[in-house]
This record gives sequence, C-alpha cells and structure tokens, in this order.
Amino acid sequence: MANPAFEALANLAIQCRQSAHDLPAQTDVAPRWSGIGFSCMGYRFVVPMGQVAELMEVPSSTKLPGVQLWVLGLANVRGRLLPLFDLARFLGGQVSSQRKAHRVLVLETENLYSGLVVDRAFGMQHFMADTFEEFNGGLPDDLNQFVTGVYKDASGEPWHVFDLRILAEDSSFTNAALV
Repeated sequence: MANPAFEALANLAIQCRQSAHDLPAQTDVAPRWSGIGFSCMGYRFVVPMGQVAELMEVPSSTKLPGVQLWVLGLANVRGRLLPLFDLARFLGGQVSSQRKAHRVLVLETENLYSGLVVDRAFGMQHFMADTFEEFNGGLPDDLNQFVTGVYKDASGEPWHVFDLRILAEDSSFTNAALV
C-alpha cells in the first residue's frame, strides 16, 4: 500500500516541473582578469590581485637615517612595522603633489613586507582577458623592467601590468641603505 504523504509530494513535484519556465539560455561568458589599479608618474598600472596584501591611506611615519631618498620612513600599522617607499622616486620620477590622493600598496612576500606609496589608487579593475598584449616598451627605462604586459579597458586605454614580484627581487630596491 502506497504512502499518501509520498504520493502527495510526488504529485507536487510533477506539477512544479510542468508549470516551471525554462531557464534563460546561458550566453558565452568571456574570461576576465582582475587587478588593483594605480597611477604613478602619469601612467596607469594594474597589479595582479594576489600581489597586493592591502591598500591603505598613507600612514604617518618616522624618518630613517642612512637610507636612499626614496625611503619615506617606517610606519606602525596595527603593531607591525611597515617600511614606506616612494615608488615614483625609486623609478626616477616624482610623486604627484596631490598628497591627499596618495595611497599605499602593501606588498607582503615571505621575505618582504613593504608599503609602496603611489600617486593614486583606483581599486579593483576588471579587463577582458583577450585585451592582453605583450609589453613592447614605451615607458621610461626604469619602469620597463617591472611591466609584463598591457590590458586595454573598455575605452581602449592601456593599463600596464606591474609585477611586484619582480620589484621584490630587485637588489636596488631591497638594498635601500646609502652606500
């Protein structure tokens, strides 16, 4: 003998399937690439998502003696000492004068915890993966070595992919003491 509760549920399932509308057709979704956008020396860059640990306003810092001019100082960020570096000055340029817009990209690897002060941060940027192009130069020489490619935004403007891992391995960056 059949269970009346089971029969009622089975009938309800049949009625639901009969009255259900078709799901909309899935359209092809183009792959996207995302990163953190920033500007430095008048150029727009994007850093792969996994390379930036944090994005913050420029904290107050203490100057350090005997270091390169591009070393801004040492900041206490939630109990951790964060060295701050002026990325533009390290690259041979100048940071913009609009100090209010400056932001810090925090780079954290196994061996390095550093804050890079940039002219402006644009937050998360998304690009169609098929807009990626190999980088063929065109930036100042000090910048070229850190750029691995270019993405184009919806308006066709280039965003240079800045690889912080290359910067973290650069001996001129990691050895900030005056010689």
